[in-house]
Amino acid sequence: QVQLVESGGGLVQAGGSLRLSCAASGRMSSTYSMAWFRQAPGKEREFVAAVSWSRPYYSDSVKGRFTISRDNAQNTVYLQMDSLEPEDTAVYYCATGRPSLIMTAAGYNYWGQGTQVTVSS
Repeated sequence: QVQLVESGGGLVQAGGSLRLSCAASGRMSSTYSMAWFRQAPGKEREFVAAVSWSRPYYSDSVKGRFTISRDNAQNTVYLQMDSLEPEDTAVYYCATGRPSLIMTAAGYNYWGQGTQVTVSS
């Protein structure tokens, strides 16, 4: 089993920045991909970013504004979010596993509880 704990969410004005962290514990492996998904009220959970074998992946909606990074020694993944927009408001979830499709939520075995990000206009 792997446990994931997210932190760093909060309220920020449009154009501002936040940095999310996700710490993994338990039977974590450096071979696991680590990803961020988000879910806004009334919407489906959507892919945000992932890192797999040091290669980053981003959704088109956040590319150029968000940066994902990983510290394997600390079993932690970060999401630096810049130039935030009200449309980025959502609960952000960390996930890990060995998905066959990096951008698909169904492929991830372990999930955190989520952290709220609210961007005011």
